[in-house]
Amino acid sequence: MKINAIVILKVFLAMLLFINCSATQSGDSKNSNLKDFGVKSIDTKYTITKVRTAVDEKGSYVACTSYEGTVLAVGYDGKIRWENKLSGYMNHDIWAGDIDNDGIDEIFVANADGNVYCLDNQGKLLWQFKQNDAPMYSVCVIKDENQSYVVCGGYDNSFYYVSKTGALVSEISSKNYSIEKPWGKAVHQELPPEGLHITNFLRPAKLGNGNEILVVHGVQNSMSSNGSVYFFNPLEAKPFQSIAIKKNGPFGDVKIVDADQDGYSEVLLGRVGAKAKGSGVVILDTKNLEQRYLDIKKVKDNALNRGMYRVTQPEVINNQGKSAYMVLLGSNIILSDLGSNMADAEVVSTQFSFNDMVKDPNSNTVVLASAQSGGSAIHIINFDNDLWKKDYKNLNPIGKIQSILTNTNDIKKNLKTFKKPSTQWESAKVYFMTENRKDDAAARVINSIEAKYDNPVFLNGGNFDKENWDRSAMASKVYRDKRDGRMKYTLSQDEVLEKITKMHNQSHGKGISYWGGHGNDPYMFQVATTMKGLDIANGKKTVLVFPEVVDHTDEFKFVMNDLLLPLADYSKTRNANLYMRNKHLFWQSDVYSDKWQPLVSGKYASVFVPAMEETTDKSMELSLASRMGLWAAGSVDSWGARCARDNASFDRLRQHSNQTLPNHFLKTMVYSIASGAQYINNFEVDQEYMSLLWELVAEGALYVPKRSDILSFSPVHLSVNNPNEAYIKNTSNVKWLTFYEKGADNDDSFAFSRLNGTWPGAPLTEWDFSRYAAGEKERRLNFIPKYNNGMVLITPPQNGVFVDKEAVRKPLADNMHPWYKNILKEYHTDGKNYMSADGKILYKPSEYYKVIEEDIKKSASLIPVNVSGNVGWVVAQTGPKNLRLTIVENGYINPNKAVATVKINAIKVKIITDILNGEVFKTNTDASFNIDIPLGGFRFIDIELEEKL
Repeated sequence: MKINAIVILKVFLAMLLFINCSATQSGDSKNSNLKDFGVKSIDTKYTITKVRTAVDEKGSYVACTSYEGTVLAVGYDGKIRWENKLSGYMNHDIWAGDIDNDGIDEIFVANADGNVYCLDNQGKLLWQFKQNDAPMYSVCVIKDENQSYVVCGGYDNSFYYVSKTGALVSEISSKNYSIEKPWGKAVHQELPPEGLHITNFLRPAKLGNGNEILVVHGVQNSMSSNGSVYFFNPLEAKPFQSIAIKKNGPFGDVKIVDADQDGYSEVLLGRVGAKAKGSGVVILDTKNLEQRYLDIKKVKDNALNRGMYRVTQPEVINNQGKSAYMVLLGSNIILSDLGSNMADAEVVSTQFSFNDMVKDPNSNTVVLASAQSGGSAIHIINFDNDLWKKDYKNLNPIGKIQSILTNTNDIKKNLKTFKKPSTQWESAKVYFMTENRKDDAAARVINSIEAKYDNPVFLNGGNFDKENWDRSAMASKVYRDKRDGRMKYTLSQDEVLEKITKMHNQSHGKGISYWGGHGNDPYMFQVATTMKGLDIANGKKTVLVFPEVVDHTDEFKFVMNDLLLPLADYSKTRNANLYMRNKHLFWQSDVYSDKWQPLVSGKYASVFVPAMEETTDKSMELSLASRMGLWAAGSVDSWGARCARDNASFDRLRQHSNQTLPNHFLKTMVYSIASGAQYINNFEVDQEYMSLLWELVAEGALYVPKRSDILSFSPVHLSVNNPNEAYIKNTSNVKWLTFYEKGADNDDSFAFSRLNGTWPGAPLTEWDFSRYAAGEKERRLNFIPKYNNGMVLITPPQNGVFVDKEAVRKPLADNMHPWYKNILKEYHTDGKNYMSADGKILYKPSEYYKVIEEDIKKSASLIPVNVSGNVGWVVAQTGPKNLRLTIVENGYINPNKAVATVKINAIKVKIITDILNGEVFKTNTDASFNIDIPLGGFRFIDIELEEKL
């Protein structure tokens, strides 16, 4: 009788599924008659980051969320049914489920502002649930007998059961069940405690008896965490099963399937990795707890080895009558029939990668979110149509992608007829350090530029194996034993010098760049070898790249005195630079410690180049103001910028960083170079597209200012004094995720707040510098910040007890444009508090920020030009009577058209012209005018003055 009951139940469920599918196809949406297309694209006008499918009385439709946090309902017929902007902050997760058992799904979103929002099938907000400010990260619906609950959790180390009306039912704290244990050594502070985790994923699954269970994936670390999976019966406080995942993570996707249709769910965990060897799927069977692995590196297709960060997203589909694993890895779909060898898997590739995917349970279709390169369409793949492979291979997304390409081509066309004004001063030199001449198309452009212009300069960049040398006499045991596990230490000194000689010989006489060391091992080469390499250059440029050289312990004094300062001294006479590519808050915190005083003092201004490893992506607007602040202060003579594959990874657990159209790189570099960046360290993506940047510099349309040219600095600047220990501890550690403490201030009281791993995409506090000075609202990808009242520099102290008496640099005002001579105003901070110049009075950020904010606003009228809108902007004097206003649309991976409002202050303008397309602008009665900035684009505006400035 039991067996017959199960058979009857399965037949009944199959009939329901058939009826539901029929209703879906015969309703208003009709799934667009699925036999008629292989891949269908629908432009939503938004950058869609997450997709789910939902059911209402009309059938299936797509529920999705945009980068900005707008929730949309999209019919399979291509119509946008409704949209709701909600809080205006990002949604980390979205779920569709029938909470009230009426057959119609509600939509639930886990928001970075700490809320879970519930919407009905018309997009109306029904309720919201919040316990604290920690971002909500995951949400789902689970059934217990006849009752349904919303389950949600995030960065406060708990998850919650919520009723269908939004009331708290119970809290399940990870401290009561977690088996997570920290490992290794954390940066500058103790490791987080054992037995805590954040909720990476919450998903409902089923056991063979048909009962639903809750699957929780908990993690402590965003970069190296396998995490653990916990099985809960609904509402119970403790899991009935805890399983440590054996395969190394992190894991950025969890799907629940029943691939073998035995009634027991399988949990599919998709890894995050840069290459195929770092990608794969862990399959955890709820029946026998067996862990299996789909190893992507076994798949024989070179397309998978592209070195970009991708989330492995698995599903199970019907592949021509057979159940098959369908894995989305970047721009590749991998098909492997159940039970077959991964080496025999089929790969179908396209040009673009996508932000998310979901399978519609009511059809053999998968919905893809927008292309990661700034797309606005969603794409439906119909695996029952034989055309899907051809359509997918040829997929050229409609919407924003096409606008980006069109707008970029317009700039290229206009540049061809551009003539640099005869009055324009000579730009500062730009050094492109890592462009690849082996690319034939790129080489042709580079060769053409070099034949006509001496700016920019293309260095021969590269990397090679490291020196195997005797470190036994090294005084520091810590650094004596350090090695970078990614590198091969195989070369003798002579072999290293042969490599350097060969690089110079192939550099067209321009010079070279290569890694001199890394934080994992600064001593990849002995000092004597590097110095001999500088001798080989014989006056040609050498840039030694040192990524992530950060150590808060006293051991680093040895590195500074034994390695960096001797190289800096030697580099002064060898046309060499030390390119310090440091992360996160280094340039506004660590650099002001005693160890780095020689750099800040200006003694090595011609050598050190402050650059950024933009891979935590929470603090770009701060890093920018800090690097420019050191430059403006005279600590350094130049600064650097970088675009790398993981720049878009603001959330390291969800590294959708496979942007194949590098418009975000182009815009960032235009803005950075217009702001004075000279040393450019770009990751190769599409050099043909990026070659526009090279030509803009060569032709002079993109003016590269000296620090004394810039007129868009705010007269107000903020100096960092003796960084507060609590500030460094609370903000430096971005990989560990479990720092949130209920009832504690959780760094909200800091001048620079919400910078550790607890706050991905979180709203800024009212008193945070990034909000009131930079015009930002959240901790996410602010590569092109607004600074509407002028760039507020973060500088070394100019006045008070913290001034470096041994500094050789000039006062700030002496390095800047003469305009600033008598209008500068300085405020002081240790990162946590504000303080008086003598350090005796501390001011609470939550109160004192109002004083600084008001001063910034008032001082804005003291500079010649202000610009507001969703843009980054720079003003530089380019000639005796000319200013160059560069305006860049600031959507990073969510480009949008923008309107910039320009306000003219205290200068008499003769004519305002777009130097590329010739458009002339006239000011209104209040001396303002608007400029349309194209989606994914930028404009260069010449402001000719009536008289010399």
